[in-house]
Parts: sequence; structure tokens; C-alpha cells
Amino acid sequence: MTFAAIQRTVVRCRKCPELRQYCETIAREKKRAYRESTYWAKPVPAFGDPQARVLLVGLAPGAHGSNRTGRPFTGDASGAFLYPALHRAGFASQPNAVDASDGLRLHDCIVTAALRCAPPHNKPTPAELRRCFPYLVAEIEALPELRVVVGLGAIGTAAAAAALKENGFVFRSGLRFAHGAEAAAEARGRAVTLIASFHPSRQNTNTGKLTVPMFDAIFTRVRALLAD
Repeated sequence: MTFAAIQRTVVRCRKCPELRQYCETIAREKKRAYRESTYWAKPVPAFGDPQARVLLVGLAPGAHGSNRTGRPFTGDASGAFLYPALHRAGFASQPNAVDASDGLRLHDCIVTAALRCAPPHNKPTPAELRRCFPYLVAEIEALPELRVVVGLGAIGTAAAAAALKENGFVFRSGLRFAHGAEAAAEARGRAVTLIASFHPSRQNTNTGKLTVPMFDAIFTRVRALLAD
């Protein structure tokens, strides 16, 4: 399938009835700050340039972020940390990500997730991740120019590594999750580098576990790999 066709399939997905019910409940009850908003409340498709050489894999939509706006990392604190970094690195047209109609465009980069529906307490179950996994596999297959994959958090990194392997990529060495760790993989003459990063969640950024210079260093490395 084309990348666009994959996203249409994602939006229609009902593989996890418990997640569909949870997302719809959140959309009805809402958060006080967003009581005037109409929530997306469907599986969230990937966002970005279908000719991208860079793929970012996060964890899952936030209940009042992507589940509200319908676009990955949009409308919450994680996106307020991610998109400015992408803008500084030249991958995003603007640093702000407020809603799906804010004019933000990505160049040479796509943002997706291991799970496409917001899970309770931001903790997907292994079964939910397995059901969603084929979408990530299909997305990687649909990106023939892919050169670098950035895993945002341990779950995003693990999902990215598994999806690359499912597409026939063989890693030259193992990847231990650590901020800035990387591993090279090859398949049929194609080379892809997987880079691990701490997730830009408020839990990490507010505590200093992930700082702006640390995050910028990830995308500086991405740029260096693309220039090789």
C-alpha cells in the first residue's frame, strides 16, 4: 500500500475495542481546558513527508493531545518539546504544533507511533502493541528512501527495531536502549540507522532527564547521517 492508504486504514482501525471505547469516553468527558474542543477520538495517523528519509517512532497518542487534535505530538507538552527541535534541525516549517490546521509541515521527516490510540495511563498492553505493529511494518516498507529511524522512548525504539527486522533488515550489532545509542541495519543493499532517544514527555523534560541540548544532539546526528 501507499503511505496514504496505510493511514486511511489506520484511521478506520477497530482492532482494540477497549481503546476505541476509552478514546471515545475521553472525547465525551473532555478536559476542562478543552471543553469547547471537538476531539478527534480515532486512531491517529502518521504525519509528515511521504518521501521522508527520517522516521520518528513515539509511544502512543496522548488522551488530550493527539486524541484531541488527530495529529501526532500535537497539542500537548511532548509536542511542545519535539516540534521546536525538529524546526531547529530544519525538518519542520514552524516550531508550534497546536492543532491539525495550524499550517505545520514536515520536510524529509515523518512522525508515527508504536500505538495509534491513546491508552489508559499512557501504558499500552503487549497485546495492543502487537495488534498495531503491522501498521509500523507497512509504513517502513512504504518509505523507500528511509535512512534514519529515531525511537522516542524505550517502547518506540523497540517497536522500530522489530519493524525494521520484519522488513528484512539485519542489525550489525544489538541496540541497548540509551539516549543517543544507535545501531546500523541493512537489507537488500539498503542501509538504515536506528537511533534511540529519551521520550520528550513532561516526566523527562521537567526533571532534566532530557534537555534541549541532549535532544538537539539527536537531530544533529541525524543530519550527519543523511549527509554521508
